[in-house]
Amino acid sequence: MKHLLAIATVAALAPCAVLAQDTPGSHFIANWDLDASGAVSVAEITERREMVFNMFDNDQNGMLDAEEYVMFDETRAADMEMNAGGHGKGGDRMQVGLTLAFNDTNQDGAVSMEEFISQSAAWVAQVDRDGDGEITAGDFGPQGS
Repeated sequence: MKHLLAIATVAALAPCAVLAQDTPGSHFIANWDLDASGAVSVAEITERREMVFNMFDNDQNGMLDAEEYVMFDETRAADMEMNAGGHGKGGDRMQVGLTLAFNDTNQDGAVSMEEFISQSAAWVAQVDRDGDGEITAGDFGPQGS
């Protein structure tokens, strides 16, 4: 059931990206900018990451195990495929911040809610090319690598 919810969530978010698909990073901004300011703050990342974590924690044990992370990776890959034009080069840096390797800070093969949330600021710093403390479309453009 949660797998269907995850797929439905991706499908529901897709129209947002289509509206602004010409701008690199537009899909990410549309989905993570909770206050629609045009910039994604660490607080917004933290809130959204908690929602994402809960969506994929199928057994609700507070951990994303290897199987749950596979579903997470597959859902993200489908989302990226559906919105290929909307990420720009900064999309690679953005995707790294969602991987098991980035989030499994104690390297035990699973990611706890605490680990996932604690990586919020590090993820923003990784994507935030101009160093202003938030993620904007400018962080995804042609110079992003």
